Amino acid sequence: MSTPLREAAAAAAAAGLCVIPIRGNRKKAPLVPWTPYKVTASTPEEHDEWFGPTGRAAGIAVVYGAVSGGVEMLEFEGRAVEDGTLDEVGTVLSDSGLGDVWDAITTGWVTRSPSGGLHFRMRPEGEPVAGNTRLAARLAREDEWTPEERQRVAERPGTRIERVLVETRGEGGYGIIEPSDSRVHPSGGAWELVAGGPSTIPTVPADMASAVRDVCRMMDTLPKRETARTAPRDPRPAIDGVLRPGDDYEARADWADVLRGTFRPTTTRGRTTYWQWADGVGGVKATTGRDPQADRLYVFATGSELLSETPYSKFGAYAALNFGGDHKAAAAELRRQGYGSEPPRRRLAPVPVPAPRTDGSAALDVAPGPEDDPWAGDTPDLRVVTERPQLEITNEADALDGVLKLMEEGKLPDLYKRSGGPCWIYEDDEGQPLVQQLGTDNLRAYMADHVTTYAVRPDTATGGVKEERELLQPKTCGTILGRRDWPLPRLRGIITAPVVRPSGTVITATGYDRETGLYLHPRVPMRRLAPTVTDESLARAKDVVFEHLLVDLPFVADSDRAHYLALLVAPIIRHLVPGPTPLWIITGTAAGSGKTLMKDVPGELYGLTGMPWPENDAEMRKAVTAKLIESGAAVIAMDNLPSGHIVKSPLLSNLVTTGTWSDRLLGASSTVSVPNDRCWVLTGNNIRTSGDNRRRTLFVRLDPGVPRPDQRGGFKVGDLRTWLRANASTVVAALVTMVRSWLAAGAPRVDTRMGDYSAWASTVAGILQHLGVNGWLGDRDDITAMDDEAMEWTAFLIEWAEKIGTTEAVPAKALLALKETCPQLANGDAPSAKQLGHWLKAKEGRYFEDLKIIRVPDSHRKINLWRVERHQPGRTS
Repeated sequence: MSTPLREAAAAAAAAGLCVIPIRGNRKKAPLVPWTPYKVTASTPEEHDEWFGPTGRAAGIAVVYGAVSGGVEMLEFEGRAVEDGTLDEVGTVLSDSGLGDVWDAITTGWVTRSPSGGLHFRMRPEGEPVAGNTRLAARLAREDEWTPEERQRVAERPGTRIERVLVETRGEGGYGIIEPSDSRVHPSGGAWELVAGGPSTIPTVPADMASAVRDVCRMMDTLPKRETARTAPRDPRPAIDGVLRPGDDYEARADWADVLRGTFRPTTTRGRTTYWQWADGVGGVKATTGRDPQADRLYVFATGSELLSETPYSKFGAYAALNFGGDHKAAAAELRRQGYGSEPPRRRLAPVPVPAPRTDGSAALDVAPGPEDDPWAGDTPDLRVVTERPQLEITNEADALDGVLKLMEEGKLPDLYKRSGGPCWIYEDDEGQPLVQQLGTDNLRAYMADHVTTYAVRPDTATGGVKEERELLQPKTCGTILGRRDWPLPRLRGIITAPVVRPSGTVITATGYDRETGLYLHPRVPMRRLAPTVTDESLARAKDVVFEHLLVDLPFVADSDRAHYLALLVAPIIRHLVPGPTPLWIITGTAAGSGKTLMKDVPGELYGLTGMPWPENDAEMRKAVTAKLIESGAAVIAMDNLPSGHIVKSPLLSNLVTTGTWSDRLLGASSTVSVPNDRCWVLTGNNIRTSGDNRRRTLFVRLDPGVPRPDQRGGFKVGDLRTWLRANASTVVAALVTMVRSWLAAGAPRVDTRMGDYSAWASTVAGILQHLGVNGWLGDRDDITAMDDEAMEWTAFLIEWAEKIGTTEAVPAKALLALKETCPQLANGDAPSAKQLGHWLKAKEGRYFEDLKIIRVPDSHRKINLWRVERHQPGRTS
């Protein structure tokens, strides 16, 4: 047996609508949990259960949105019908050319609610239905307040009590329909059909539906908060007889003049004028005059320079349309046109001008030395500020623009930028240069030291205004630091000794070098060098380095001496050859061999920062990132690794092959990228390498050849540490002289293959050949012997070739029979066939001496077979 509710459900379902039952408790609440029906339509069987003769539903509702085919409800409350809001919407739409659309909506499917409101439905075409949206409201009259609202106002005077006029029911919302009875609504009334039904819902183009909503929004009369950006109000009181340009324009200008070229009026009803685009395309887009307290422009579209649904004064709209919101520029133009008058102004007292500054923080300013001790052929690249800048910060937006302009004009010395933001350079307690990424307090303190910032305040003494000293606000500093980029010189790194530019010239002036973005902060006092390098000066330089500094160091072979000399010149040529440099491992046979001393030599010359050998790659990544960001030392060392340690770190291998290091900042979600322009050094006794680390390492091997190496004596220079502290400047000058001599000779390079480091290795080879130093990369065979993994696999492949041959392909299981040489697990046990198969895949194609592993897929048995192949000279595979 059918019921009115069941028939209504059937009609709605036939029109593609999803319905749900409503409880009869006069609270308009669903009878069942209805969240699933936001995405899945209810079924006829559920309709029978809910709305049939035995069903408990007192009412029926439609779930709007995608589940009902993209239907949206436009609801005018009873008060909106009574006060003429509905009629005004219809008139405005008709006057703007949308009368036919409105007629289709208001004669489609229309329901009257028990409170006298009207519900209209439409199906926007070409856009998804938005969620429930309040379009228009007004402040409630006092006689409309409920007892609860009256109590709320009594407790909190100034509380706004609002009444909705127009709203939508869209995606995720529902609306009750006829014939829901008196048990549903609190008033005891029923829903009534006014026109049409579910089958007569009109389809409306998306732009037309949007225009209808915009006109409904224009009916909103709630007071809107005005902002200085759109309705500027000068906080300074007007002085008798003085009229500001903006105030004068506000009083004299007409909206038609202000909006000419952007909008044109369509109709005026009462105080309110409705506007559409100047070309007449589209519906109503803006209103003026609706607010009885202040004549403001409200725009309900996004196709102009004006913000949507934001109150604009005439002056605010003029500034936005003609000057991009720059109120100062707008006021200046209006003053030029004859608006307003000029108030008196008391200027800020002058602030003493600081002495000219060089680039770099105040802590690093270098006192001028004697006239006979500058570095010849170069002068500092100074960024001279001849006067202390002044900046008005009364308005935060102007303050922000002003600071950026000072940066752009180069009037803020000592500031640079890196990938993480503005920074400055300072010294730690040991004289090491460090980079400080600026925080809000840092930038505020800097501005207080370098810029005279002031605000303009009312001057009661003169009746005008006066300038008062004021610091930049923390939130302004935070906004500046939050930018993506800054008009500051880019700091690409700190250098602690003269270096060769990519152009082949040498940086010798302290401070910032604009050509490279490098900042020279010498670790030791710089010595005077002649403009050109002579044979005599080169000979003296070689004597200092070879016959004093290196003469008594217990190198195992010429290659170790050559590799160590490469470490000493690496900071000088670091920026000549782009790309990374290899890892240096200084290893000895026993404690006291001199590893730490040799690590400290480049530290004394160029600066060194240390870090402990981490437990894992995750800890190493954190430590590396911190050192690269903060420290300016040219050498980063991990000292005294465990004796016999095998260096096998994928992260370390990646570190020494990347020119730019990127990582997430600790405790933050942002990522920073910094140049990896340091020399990385490890020390320890009998250190070995494995895997990719072997070919990316330069070994410096030491063997004193005595039982107690720490008790050695008879050195030419005595105690090397003491000698070095006294002669560090001379050693740096000698190393720079040797590099300059090589440059003067045409910078010859010797082609050297070293993987990713080939260009760098060829450059070093050219320098060493120019200096007459032998042994460069002469230890490659010895280093291979120090790779336990390579030796283990070489022995395995040799036995494989001898016992199985180089033509037969066998499964991994068969190779386990080579028990004498088969690689083992870390605990010494033999691997499983599966584990050995994984290892073979990882080593596939790699040569061990002249043998390499070849994989032969067996498609029939679905397994991999393996064989070894011997390299044949002149043949590539």
